[in-house]
Amino acid sequence: MQAEPQKTWTIGSLVKWATDDFRARGIENPRLDAEVLVAFALGIDRTRVIIESLRPLEPAELALLRDLVKRRRSREPIAYLRGEREFYGRPFRVDSRVLIPRPDTETLVDVALARTAHVSLSMRLLDLCTGSGCVAITLARQRPTAKVLASDVSPDALAVARENAYRLGAYNVAFVESDLFANIPAGSRFDVITANPPYIATAEIEELAADIREYEPRGALDGGADGLDFVRKIVDAAPAFLDDGGVLAIEIGAGEAPDTRALFEARGYVDIAVERDYGKIERVVSGIRPRG
Repeated sequence: MQAEPQKTWTIGSLVKWATDDFRARGIENPRLDAEVLVAFALGIDRTRVIIESLRPLEPAELALLRDLVKRRRSREPIAYLRGEREFYGRPFRVDSRVLIPRPDTETLVDVALARTAHVSLSMRLLDLCTGSGCVAITLARQRPTAKVLASDVSPDALAVARENAYRLGAYNVAFVESDLFANIPAGSRFDVITANPPYIATAEIEELAADIREYEPRGALDGGADGLDFVRKIVDAAPAFLDDGGVLAIEIGAGEAPDTRALFEARGYVDIAVERDYGKIERVVSGIRPRG
């Protein structure tokens, strides 16, 4: 009996197989995920994945791709599989030590830039809960003469942020391990304080997509019973570290803008504003330091 010939896998057949596999498992955007993983594994862009669809895969390439597909089946995020996520046009290294940067957070950068235009050459920035460093590093690159201090309670997150700062040439950023303001030097004054703190209500975490719930660091997600535990602390403590006219800008979750605005108002901030993200969700609340 003649042996059945072994199947030859091409780029196109692997993409189809992975797409069908992801779709059957309920993964969103199965075709996109398949093409992104193939492009990453082969070191080509997605256009080449289509153009070279008939190219046979080498055994080593096939083995790598099968491993990536297996990991994606279990909902490991694409960004962690690739080890990278783009933010504000720059590639940031990411892994399970940090949250994956999202387009929503680019709104926080936009607000900080807009509200500090008058000190663009001498901006002093403190970025709390910096994670991968995407906000601090982006602002440092957009404002190369600024002095930026980025903090996080997680030393693992700070290790990722420092690597990103080095890779992306943000040499005007310093880092400090700190639980919010705990280790920020007393007497420090900033023109703007940004924060993307944990803001998911504890009870809602189990409802998140498995990609987030099972893989991203829970400590960077859990904002307490109503999602605002860290927001309250930041709003209350920030005035002691803001210069006159200084701005506090905080990213928040969907539906949290009214309560966050009320916190700003109760603490005496002025010129309070709420900015929507690309999805038209109220995403960033900002205000100027209380007078007096």
